[in-house]
Amino acid sequence: MTVQAEPGVSAVDVAFAMQGSSLPRDYAQGLSRSLGEHLPWLADDGAAGIHPLKLVHGLQAQALLSPRTRLLLRVPMRRWPELQTLSGAHLSVMGCSLTLGPPQIRPLLPHATLYAYKVAANSADELAFMSGMQHELALLEIALAPVCGKHQQFSVTGGLMNTFSLMLHGLQPEQSLRLQQRGLGPQRLLGCGIFVPHKSAAPV
Repeated sequence: MTVQAEPGVSAVDVAFAMQGSSLPRDYAQGLSRSLGEHLPWLADDGAAGIHPLKLVHGLQAQALLSPRTRLLLRVPMRRWPELQTLSGAHLSVMGCSLTLGPPQIRPLLPHATLYAYKVAANSADELAFMSGMQHELALLEIALAPVCGKHQQFSVTGGLMNTFSLMLHGLQPEQSLRLQQRGLGPQRLLGCGIFVPHKSAAPV
C-alpha cells in the first residue's frame, strides 16, 4: 500500500484494529513494552510514538475496550514495511490480551489547530510546564501561545507521571507538520507529546 505524503513530511500514522475486551487505565507502559517485544527498534527510534488509546469512560481501574478503538503508531515512513508484520500479532498488556488487525497507513496533514491529550511534565506546576513548552516551541520556530488544559497523572515504574493537555491554534501549514513530526516533551512511547487535528479551540 502506498500513501501520498505532504512534501517534506517523513512521518505517518499507522492504525491497527484491536480485538480485546479490556485494558488497565494505566496501560501505557505495559503497551509500550509489549510492542517493543515485536518491534525491537521501537525504544531506540526517537521519532516513534504510541498515540493514547481511546478507552470507554468510567471510574474503574480496568477500562472496557470499544471495538472501534484503534492502536495508532506515529513512525518514520521508512518503518511502514516493518509495521506490516504486526498484522495478526498477539499482545499481552499487563495481563490483558490484544490481537491486532491489518495496518492502515494515514498521512499527516497540515491542520491549523492541533491538540495533544497529554504532554509530559516534570511536576504539577502549570507555570513551569508552560515555560518549558514555550522554549520548545521557540526551537521549532513556532511563536504561538499554547492553551494549557487538564492536568492528569498516571502510574509508571517508580511513581506517578504528571501530564497536561495542550492545544495550539493558528498554525501555518509548515508549522503544523513540523509539530506533528517532532512533538513536545519526552515519553513519546507512553503517548505523550503527540499532536492530532482538533476541530475547535473551545474544549481542552
